[in-house]
Amino acid sequence: MSKKKFKKIKDKKDRKEKSSVYSSILALLEEMVGKAYSTKQITKKLGIKKKTLITDLYRILDQLEEEGKIQQLGNGTYRSAKESVALTGVVDHVNPRFAYVVVEGEEKDIYVKSRDLGSAIHGDIVEISIFSTRKGASPEGKVTKVIQRSRNRFVGRIEVSPNFSFIVPDFKKIYQDFFVHQEHINNAETNDKVVFEVTKWAMPDRNPEAKVIEILGKTGENEAEIHSIMAEFDLPFRFDPVVLKESENIKDEISKDEIEKRRDFRDVLTFTIDPEDAKDFDDAISFRQLENGHYEIGVHIADVTHYVQPGTTLDKDAFDRATSVYLVDRTVPMLPERLSNQLCSLRPNEDKLTFCALFEMDDKAKIYNEWFGRTIIHSDQRFAYEQAQELIEGGEGKLAKELQLLNHLALKLRKDRFAKGAVNFETTEVKFKLDEKGKPLEVVTKVRKDAHKLIEEFMLLANKAVATYVFRMKKGEDKNTFVYRTHDHPNPEKVMDFAQFAKQFGHKVNIEEAAVSRSLNQLMSEIEGKPEQNVLQQLAVRAMAKAKYTTDAKGHFGLAFPHYTHFTSPIRRYPDMMVHRLLQYYLDGGKSVNKKDYEEKCVHSSEREKRAADAERASIKYKQVEFMSMATDKVYEGIITGVTDFGVFIEIIETKCEGMARLADMKDDFYEFDERNYRVIGRRRKKIYRLGDKVNVRIKKTDIDRRLIDLSIEI
Repeated sequence: MSKKKFKKIKDKKDRKEKSSVYSSILALLEEMVGKAYSTKQITKKLGIKKKTLITDLYRILDQLEEEGKIQQLGNGTYRSAKESVALTGVVDHVNPRFAYVVVEGEEKDIYVKSRDLGSAIHGDIVEISIFSTRKGASPEGKVTKVIQRSRNRFVGRIEVSPNFSFIVPDFKKIYQDFFVHQEHINNAETNDKVVFEVTKWAMPDRNPEAKVIEILGKTGENEAEIHSIMAEFDLPFRFDPVVLKESENIKDEISKDEIEKRRDFRDVLTFTIDPEDAKDFDDAISFRQLENGHYEIGVHIADVTHYVQPGTTLDKDAFDRATSVYLVDRTVPMLPERLSNQLCSLRPNEDKLTFCALFEMDDKAKIYNEWFGRTIIHSDQRFAYEQAQELIEGGEGKLAKELQLLNHLALKLRKDRFAKGAVNFETTEVKFKLDEKGKPLEVVTKVRKDAHKLIEEFMLLANKAVATYVFRMKKGEDKNTFVYRTHDHPNPEKVMDFAQFAKQFGHKVNIEEAAVSRSLNQLMSEIEGKPEQNVLQQLAVRAMAKAKYTTDAKGHFGLAFPHYTHFTSPIRRYPDMMVHRLLQYYLDGGKSVNKKDYEEKCVHSSEREKRAADAERASIKYKQVEFMSMATDKVYEGIITGVTDFGVFIEIIETKCEGMARLADMKDDFYEFDERNYRVIGRRRKKIYRLGDKVNVRIKKTDIDRRLIDLSIEI
């Protein structure tokens, strides 16, 4: 080859390499708009080793700067000239490999690889930058700053060694251990369940560090595990002494002046219906027949706000808690026992102060008059649900006729509700029979009968009536600020996906907005008693929007009510206390309160409600895992309740306990996830596992620490 031809080839190759370096530099700096790199970092990231190209690098950088495509900063580093748009969102750490950052107002969540999270963990509010050059189903980004930590205290199991110790966190969405220096162990021993506080957050090459704050007990012990759940969800272990003292100082006498301010129902037949083991009775029903043949039915609710005054330590603590939390073996109450079980509890044969929604109706449940205000009652009878049900079914005994008549009216109210588009979801709930040490002896499915539904219908009626009454107090746009319980229409895409899935079982769902609720009710009737019932019910619930508290006077889709609130449980829910105060204030002629202040209180209450629900689920899951850890080695029949890219969730029919068969453990084939059709498919044999399928499983392993049951599918 001639020198001239060789030079020509070489020049062409050099130009190509320079062009490649030019493109690579631009792509690198534009991939993370706003991030600056030194020439050394650029050389290393692009893998440039040839001396000639390193020399050319500076010329190319100058060229890019002259073209206005990059900028050189004062410290000599370079960055893209494009404007960096920083977004703020909340981290949802899905699995060890990646997270999503949920940004309000953005159509899609931002995908973030775990290595690009920095020190951020699940729940943190972060600032992120988007990779402009990466394409995928979701935009991809990197956390550039942690704006606010969701928390810095967690619970986990400690492993103690002579030279170092570490804590494995219980929280499933944290995927790294925490290093503990020996001086921060606080006398903890291996396998202790501990509360720990973060002292240093993670760095690229180092685990986060922590110190032990409190020892809860040994892993696997009931008290340690339940306290672990309470600490995990930041639930209070006890009441502050100041709160308890304040509650003890409340007088229990009811003065003549107070009685005179109220409508007296002490001579009217009144009773309560509650669970057998209940101690706090929020609500009572009064009943009498009027001279015109109509019935007067009073829904009397404990007047908690008479005893808990705004601005007191007691009120502030109740607001912070916002709700009682019902774990498998205990209640974490919103109010001290002095109030919840004594002063406010509508116990039989005692005068009690109440707030009432009073209805005059005929035997077809048509309402003629309503009244709202404060009352005083004297409950004649305390029924457990089981007792009331026997009287409704048997027809003989004290108050049997009254209960049957009320049940007749409740059935009319229920029928009318469904006729207007209420959605009939009857999801299965379980409870545990425990021994004196909290060990689960039996899993029991909760059964809802007419006695439950009787109380439910009158509570729904009272809640709807109070919300509607306040909404209509003022005409026009200038409405009184109030606390509503709202439930939006479901997302059309989710309904469409659900309809597609239901179609696989031969069921049709009408996805038109006006017809969704009636179509869902028809589906619930069709699937009753069928194998796919539980799965389709669960998926239908997931397709629904979440109910929340708000000052916006929107409707409740699930109940088909134009206006709805929570008025009937002030012993265990702070929003009900807000409703009582606002209702009385408006009855007294007060002007509308500040909407912004109450909206903030609504947001807080909704967040606390979610926390309570998550904690309750965690405690149930713990008992399910503990129960199955003692199960005999046998084949169980199960139904597939969830499908993911890493495993198949299966509910064991006999015990209602859910576990997972991991795809990696399914050795008969390589299974691939078909997200749209809720199934996994074997690559070679085309074996399909989908939602609703029945399978036979064995218990492979139980992990009480992480509340997990591993299953193996019997082929």
